[in-house]
Amino acid sequence: MVNWTKHSSVLDTTEVKWAKRAMWAPSVISKDDKYYFFFGANDVHEGEVGGIGVAVSDRPEGPYKDLLGKPLINEIVNGAQPIDQFVFKDGDRYYMYYGGWGHCNVVQLNDDFTGLVPFEDGTIYKEITPDKYVEGPFMFKKNGKYYFMWSEGGWTGPDYAVAYAIADSPFGPFERVAKILEQDSTIARGAGHHSVMHVPNSEDYYIVYHRRPLDDMTRDHRVTCIDKMTFDENGFINPMKMTFEGVEAREIK
Repeated sequence: MVNWTKHSSVLDTTEVKWAKRAMWAPSVISKDDKYYFFFGANDVHEGEVGGIGVAVSDRPEGPYKDLLGKPLINEIVNGAQPIDQFVFKDGDRYYMYYGGWGHCNVVQLNDDFTGLVPFEDGTIYKEITPDKYVEGPFMFKKNGKYYFMWSEGGWTGPDYAVAYAIADSPFGPFERVAKILEQDSTIARGAGHHSVMHVPNSEDYYIVYHRRPLDDMTRDHRVTCIDKMTFDENGFINPMKMTFEGVEAREIK
């Protein structure tokens, strides 16, 4: 996890006819020998075309093709801008957590990821916004518990950070536990919008996130970093220590 191969043009903008302004924050999941690439586009506001799209490929590195020819979610529901989606498999169900502007929704995807299906109570969207949530949701499951993570603060500023909650259900309620990743005056500012990687059949967890170097004031310049993520004896996430070294080299099979 030290030497990486870059694959360019994973999803070319010419493949998404409705994306006119920007595409970012991908979430990729595999199903039935296909790879599905979910993304945000156009920084959509009420009445505009944009939101969350989905593309498909036979390979994880692409190239991907737009699956729908339109957004999967275009509208703003419960005040959540349709961005920063993360797809989470729980048993045989696929949930998508998403949302900016301080609100987070969860929806359930249908079998081929072309639409949404209602929950058992008939609703399509469930708001699950925890305290201080801003954007960048992420979910993983460990020892039967659901760990819900998100970014707080402003992505352009030094207060960008990652916090989390733990629940017994993928729908919460998610009571904020603590902030576990934030700026370090000796390392970098604005650490957030992360993912978590877990080595199967192990207790090895890694957090991948972006941060801004201390001497860089450019709003859009962020660097991608990886550090080890650990837990205490009660299952709580230990506060992260950002490093310049990252992680030790190891082969992941």
